[in-house]
Amino acid sequence: MNAATSITVGNWTGHLGRGLALRELQFVLDVAMGSTDKQIAQRFDIEPGTVKKRVSSAMFKLGVNRRAALIAEAMRRQIIAPSIMALIALLTTHAVLGDSEMLRVRRGGGERRVELRLTVRRIESSQVA
Repeated sequence: MNAATSITVGNWTGHLGRGLALRELQFVLDVAMGSTDKQIAQRFDIEPGTVKKRVSSAMFKLGVNRRAALIAEAMRRQIIAPSIMALIALLTTHAVLGDSEMLRVRRGGGERRVELRLTVRRIESSQVA
């Protein structure tokens, strides 16, 4: 997509021409980032009531009643999406931390530890008999 049809705000990318006007899309992206109406209004140098009206208009267009549902529906319709670099960083971090020996021990052991215990107990029982 070219710059005229997509907007990037923080870690979110929005696509124009998919049901929302430019201002509505900008405000939906800010809501996705966790901004309040006042914060969005300060950023765009407008009144908080204007932000509330535009967000309400976007919610009406997408057929939802809450802001969390607005973000979920916009993602489902592929109007907004998290930036790919943020997802890559998250997946890379998870892959690095997922197989750590220290984390494996803290998770409680698993089947390997149980098998080791059973093997030791069988050896001990054969020595006692």
